[in-house]
Amino acid sequence: MPLITKAQIDDFIEKIPPSPIVLKQTMMLLNAGELTKAAKVAIEDKALNSYLKNIVNKPIFGFRNEVSDISQIFGILGLSGSQQAVYNYMVSLLSPAKWSLFELNSHTFYELQAHLSSLWKKILTHLNIEDKEIESAIALLPASIIVADALFGEKINDVHLLRSANDIDYNTILKRLCAMDLFDICEEIGKKWDMEQQTYEIVQAASGVKSYEDEQTMLLGKWMHLLLFFTLSKPEFIAAQLNDFIEFQVDFVEEIYGDFMNIAEVEQ
Repeated sequence: MPLITKAQIDDFIEKIPPSPIVLKQTMMLLNAGELTKAAKVAIEDKALNSYLKNIVNKPIFGFRNEVSDISQIFGILGLSGSQQAVYNYMVSLLSPAKWSLFELNSHTFYELQAHLSSLWKKILTHLNIEDKEIESAIALLPASIIVADALFGEKINDVHLLRSANDIDYNTILKRLCAMDLFDICEEIGKKWDMEQQTYEIVQAASGVKSYEDEQTMLLGKWMHLLLFFTLSKPEFIAAQLNDFIEFQVDFVEEIYGDFMNIAEVEQ
């Protein structure tokens, strides 16, 4: 019997605050492929504007002068990139002021989003996949980490007891506490955000232990599994204890490991 019930998890996810009206309208227009109209609406949300400016003016884009016009920023990011950026912004709104278990703050959490999004985009480019729904799948991982941390906070003493008694990863502990793992939570959030089924099935496949008949879903799951493990193994996320979240499934990703590392080395 889980210590945290499915009903409690559903209740917590339902408490995720609704997106501001401007953000909803922006996402609706992006989903419809209306990049120009989305930019005109997005300009009304000052916090979103600041977030987008911070993204596009990072050194990776290589602009000598600051880019501040939202229409220009959306043009630079493109339709899929703009949608991904807005999803990341939505996730950042959920980020707690104080984390229960993981040693994260607003800066390190933003860096986590940036690392995951940037490398996922490179992976999809390598695979010649241009699909805004598939690109948005990566936003579910940071969102589920927020939910997982909150759930751990409900049973923090049990978490510490399980960690001290057994050398097990946090995802296994999460499963014992609530009969759902990180990837199950991703699926629940994906449903709440009205994402397409394949979007959260890719994330489920990234667990390395769940399989689907669709070949593309499984292939992308392998790439995402490597991406997640690679990212959480960075020094700043090791310090945050995130590297202990999942168990690396070596056999699952063996066939793509070399290609992944070639892309990841460019990222570094």
